[in-house]
Amino acid sequence: MNTKLTTTLSIIIILISVIAGVLVYDKLPDLMASHWGTNDQVDDYMSKFWGVFMMPLLSLFMLVLFLVIPQLDPLKENIAEFREVFNLFILMIIFFLGYIWALTIFWNLGFTAFKVSTAILPAIGLLFLLVGYMLRKAKRNWFIGIRTPWTLSSDAVWNETHRLGASLFMASGVLAMLGGFFGDYAVWFILIPTVGTSLFLVIYSYVLYQREMKSTE
Repeated sequence: MNTKLTTTLSIIIILISVIAGVLVYDKLPDLMASHWGTNDQVDDYMSKFWGVFMMPLLSLFMLVLFLVIPQLDPLKENIAEFREVFNLFILMIIFFLGYIWALTIFWNLGFTAFKVSTAILPAIGLLFLLVGYMLRKAKRNWFIGIRTPWTLSSDAVWNETHRLGASLFMASGVLAMLGGFFGDYAVWFILIPTVGTSLFLVIYSYVLYQREMKSTE
C-alpha cells in the first residue's frame, strides 16, 4: 500500500468519525463514559465535546506523526524497504482508533448490551498480528520496531530480535482474540502476553548483543 492511498483512506476514516459525531452530538449525554474497568463498569467520564472529538483529533495527530517520522529518521532508507507494510500499519492504527471511538459513541447512545472489553479484543488481536508481520519486515531504524540500545547497535541483533518478536506478537494477537471467550479474565489475555513479550525481548536483545561482542573479541 503506497503512502498516498494510506493517507487518503486514513483521512476518510477520520472525516467519517467527525461527521458522525456531529450528527449524533445532540443525542449524547453532557458527560460521556470514556473508560471502563476490568469489570466492564464505567470508571471515568469526560465532557461531550472531548468524548466526541478527542479520538478523531488523536487519529489526525497520529497520522501526521507517522508520516513525518520516516523523513526524520537518519536511517530512513531502511524504512523505505518496508514502507508498504508500515503504511498498512498506519491505516490499521487509524482504523483501530476509529473502532474504539465507535464503541464509545454507541455505548453513550444507550446501546449498552455489549461488553466493551470483549468487543475490543478482536481489534487488538488484529493489530498485534499486523505488528508481528511488520516486525518481520522491519529494518533497523530509530523509530519503528523493537528499539533497545542493543538492537540499535547491531543489524544482527536487530534482525534476530525482530524475527522472534514477530512470532511472539502474532501469538499475542491470537491470545487476545481467544480472550473474548473467557469473560472477566479476558484482560489477562492481553496484559500478560504484551508485558511478558516486551520484557523478554529487551532481555533477549541484550543477551544477543553480549554474545555478539564476545564472539568478536
